[in-house]
Amino acid sequence: MQCEVADICGGCVHRSLSQEDYRQLKTADFKKVLAPLGKIAIAAPVFICDATRRRAALAFRRLKTRLVLGFNQSRSETLVDLRACPLLTPGLNAVLPDVRKLVEAVCAIPYTVKKGKKTLSRSIDAGDVWLCEAANGVDAVLEYDAPLELNHRMELFEQVQNMPGIVRLSHRRGPAAPAEPVVEKARPFVKIGGTDVYIPAGTFLQPSREGELALVSLVRAYLGGTVGRIADLFCGVGTFSYVLAQNPANKVTAVDSSAELLRGFKESVNANRIPNIEIIAKNLFKYPLDASELKNFAAVVLDPPRAGCAAQARCLAALPEADRPQKIIMVSCNPRTFVNDAQTLLAGGYVCREVTMVDQFVYSDHSELVALFTKE
Repeated sequence: MQCEVADICGGCVHRSLSQEDYRQLKTADFKKVLAPLGKIAIAAPVFICDATRRRAALAFRRLKTRLVLGFNQSRSETLVDLRACPLLTPGLNAVLPDVRKLVEAVCAIPYTVKKGKKTLSRSIDAGDVWLCEAANGVDAVLEYDAPLELNHRMELFEQVQNMPGIVRLSHRRGPAAPAEPVVEKARPFVKIGGTDVYIPAGTFLQPSREGELALVSLVRAYLGGTVGRIADLFCGVGTFSYVLAQNPANKVTAVDSSAELLRGFKESVNANRIPNIEIIAKNLFKYPLDASELKNFAAVVLDPPRAGCAAQARCLAALPEADRPQKIIMVSCNPRTFVNDAQTLLAGGYVCREVTMVDQFVYSDHSELVALFTKE
């Protein structure tokens, strides 16, 4: 798909390059970031194609004569009005007209604010829309700092009933606030490791299904024949846990700090009767697994957010030789913080066997990776 706004939109900074030039640039930049690690094996990169992005965060602004819905211009807070985006899946592009109608409807209905004894009317004029394409439809979250009153709910309910592509619509007042479902025709779910995993509104998933499969395949390949107790740290919805648990010889300990994600994860594990996944709630930034907790793991999978996992890496590096896992597999969406964590492991005596770049954020400067570390 051609993009009419590629020269101004901040989403695809390298779309003007040919595919060959883009891939060469991305690979060269990736190797440059990893240079502080010295001579390490870098495998052939995995490139994900256009039209695969299943998650999108769009902003909206209500102007005097029209609604603008889209992404920011490059290096600007000005919005680019989008009717379609070549990054997004066909399913997400198909619902964009309906999403625009929903936002227009919400903005057209005022809400009330009490100031002392006065009751004032206010209009919604800015916010965000979070979209995620599940296996059974699109999960949409409207985010703006205003209450969702009865007349808003009635209008949204009526409209969503006539929008077959949207399976659930929710509202929240800020990125840290809980999302309240307004219309739920069915519980959105995704397939992970052959398991139907129901997802909370606004949940984190890998940006693309294709990228997720690439990461999972690399984790499997790096794990190889290693079996036994496996830690899945920063597990999220369980993307790697479900796959690791497919081998009955493995016992997976999944750890994350998000109560909401773990609640859905537990429900899914119980519903699918998966006996070899243990789920633990713990803030690994403040309270990483210590030596007593890390003992006897055959492998550790780490999938931290962009900030990396400095505290957990230090605990792994400090383990006595006899207690160290045979393998550490790190999945990172930020190669720069990965370098810091990798240096900690290398200084502690681990060996980096191989790193593979996964270009999941197509035409951007961002890369993901999967790396294998082993004992000396």
